[in-house]
Amino acid sequence: MESVNVMSNHHCGVVDGAIDMVPRSAAKPEKIIIDTDPGIDDSMAILMAFQTPVVEILGLTTIFGNVATEDATHNALHLCEIAGYPGVPVAEGSSEPLKGGIPRVADFAHGADGLGNINLPPPKSKKIEKTASKFLVDKVSEYPGEVSILALGPLTNLAMAVKRDPTFASKVKKVVILGGAFFALGNVNPAAEANIYGDPEAADIVFTSGAHIVVVGINITTQVKMTDADLSDLRQSGGRHAQFISNMCKFYRDWHVKSDGVYGIFLHDPVCFVALVRPDLFTYKNGVVRVETQGICVGHTLMDQGLKTWNSSNPWSGYSPVSVAWTVNVDEVLFYIKKMLMKR
Repeated sequence: MESVNVMSNHHCGVVDGAIDMVPRSAAKPEKIIIDTDPGIDDSMAILMAFQTPVVEILGLTTIFGNVATEDATHNALHLCEIAGYPGVPVAEGSSEPLKGGIPRVADFAHGADGLGNINLPPPKSKKIEKTASKFLVDKVSEYPGEVSILALGPLTNLAMAVKRDPTFASKVKKVVILGGAFFALGNVNPAAEANIYGDPEAADIVFTSGAHIVVVGINITTQVKMTDADLSDLRQSGGRHAQFISNMCKFYRDWHVKSDGVYGIFLHDPVCFVALVRPDLFTYKNGVVRVETQGICVGHTLMDQGLKTWNSSNPWSGYSPVSVAWTVNVDEVLFYIKKMLMKR
């Protein structure tokens, strides 16, 4: 993605000089839709996005994952209100994976409410009537070649948009996906990462759709952590959303200690957001990505790195390559995230 200039728009005020770290070029704010299952780290990324002048948020679409879809919608509405933009559209997505069944919900990591059991009152605003896939198709058609999608949960809504409109993949500017574990262990089981595992059929449809796709896997995001000391800095920062985020992160941090032995938190969704606005802080490899949809490795993402000329066709043949994040500038990404989360 082309780097964009720091500038104000109708969703954000002028950026604090201390956070003016985006390479400068003459460009309009990036139109984005956030497809999300908030979720504690989703909430952090969404609040960052609302405070980032280089993006214009057209709407949020919701999906199951960290919580059930209905709860994700309530949390998305809350986040728009907390950010000060209750008028941003929130479109509810599918309540189950493409193949049906009860979706996997990560309440053990995010709490029963998805926000660390802080138990907010019901949001005042309401979801729009359109479904998530219809909203995605309509907005991308309204602004062909201009809308990027930040996909932070299972990819059901995007797959449904691809099915709904055969031109969707060619009209979307870019899809930046948090998902997969490339040549690394998963976080649901050794083979699979949670977002892809949540709907592997949908993920395979999206990865092979021909859209311009960037994938940030947990092999990248687990390199970027907020330690207990960082969380203490956040709590004491006086940032606009610092207390809200800190309250959510208590549950999340305790789960990281139990699950991973990490005294702090991984910043999965915030790192993926940084890949959208600061792609220069990552390196990428291009290749066709397929997703296993059956067997013990269901949800596994495997990229053909192009290291060999195959003697015959295989399930990776004939599809467009995607960009897979390969390395990350950990210090700079963490610096960017902390500055945005502590912004007053």
